[in-house]
Amino acid sequence: MASNMPISEQAEVTSDSSGPNKSYIFPLFALTSLFFMWGFITCLNDILIPYLKGAFDLSYTQAMLVQFCFFGAYFVVSIPAGYLVSKIGYKKGIVTGLVIASLGCLLFFPAASMHVYAIFLFALFVLASGITILQVAANPYVTVLGKPETASSRLTMTQAFNSFGTTVAPFFGAFLLFGATHSPDVEAVAGSELVQLPYLILAGALLFLAAIFSFLKLPDLGRKEKDSTHVADAWKYRHLRFGVLGIFLYVGAEVAIGSFLVSFLSQASIAGLNEAEASKVIAFYWGGAMVGRFIGALVMQKISAGKVLGFNAGMVILLVACAIIFDGKIAMWSLLSVGLFNSIMFPTIFSLALNGLGQSTAQASGFLCLAIVGGALLPLLQGLIADSMGLQISFIIPMLCYLFIAYYGLKGSRPFKY
Repeated sequence: MASNMPISEQAEVTSDSSGPNKSYIFPLFALTSLFFMWGFITCLNDILIPYLKGAFDLSYTQAMLVQFCFFGAYFVVSIPAGYLVSKIGYKKGIVTGLVIASLGCLLFFPAASMHVYAIFLFALFVLASGITILQVAANPYVTVLGKPETASSRLTMTQAFNSFGTTVAPFFGAFLLFGATHSPDVEAVAGSELVQLPYLILAGALLFLAAIFSFLKLPDLGRKEKDSTHVADAWKYRHLRFGVLGIFLYVGAEVAIGSFLVSFLSQASIAGLNEAEASKVIAFYWGGAMVGRFIGALVMQKISAGKVLGFNAGMVILLVACAIIFDGKIAMWSLLSVGLFNSIMFPTIFSLALNGLGQSTAQASGFLCLAIVGGALLPLLQGLIADSMGLQISFIIPMLCYLFIAYYGLKGSRPFKY
């Protein structure tokens, strides 16, 4: 596998190494805290959606505007974030992203006090803008801190801590939002004000992390004196273009499934759970993703990342089909099991798409993060189908996305330039 990092960065990191990978251990450890935090924040949306749906009496389509604004930020911010990181480097990019994300969390306080849904959406956009900068800086940072041939495995391992955040978040959100009432169908103003405490806590945690990272001694990587034509050159690689589409479809499918899980499990024909119970059960979905990433990181030390990606996508297609066709426990556990096989997909697609891009890596990372806008568009499309044709049949949207992901893993991820 070709190197994912510029020659100057390879030399800098290698010169700091006193032994194999010794200089990478602490930076990678520090970066895992970021993966945990943005996993935690992203998964809170899955709890926030049914809550705001009840508090503001929204349709499925209107409720999906939460994800539209959150993931729409990736489309707006990713390319500027790529340029920003290429100028200031990965470390300062991380600090900048943390500060902006904290500001977004703080905006939840006036949104809840004023009880205006549009302000909630704006707060989510600002929060996601900060996380976008974090993604653009942190994902390639992990790929360059170590051997290129184990980049997929390394990114998958750090992403496992992202899944740990998504596993913990449902319990946190369910307790604070549904703990007292066990239903979002409470007085609207009281309901909106309950979101203030969770996001104030998150704002403090993000600012604390920003302070820590500003003082940490980490390898100063990612900054370029020249941008020249690296972006145009990177776009000539087919595996990057296909990788961008793969990220778009994967994030859209994952977010769509996660966004509708609570509503799906609440249906009488599936499990008949109330929102508080369903919010806790989806921890199995995210917990499966966490376990799968630890397993996948080990498996991809022996089996090529593309083959593992293709196999997992095939399994998800079968599971989602079962969730559409069957009712009851079969449908419930089929959809919850998707998390286990989703586990390695994002970091694997991301690292395969960056394979061999050299000095274009930071800008290519911006393109890949831009593709996360799939999380804004595909859940909205599924919401329209759920409103018109029914929730269960609407899962055909994510199922179709995994067909291309299977192709990308087995064939489309092979480096080819033209």
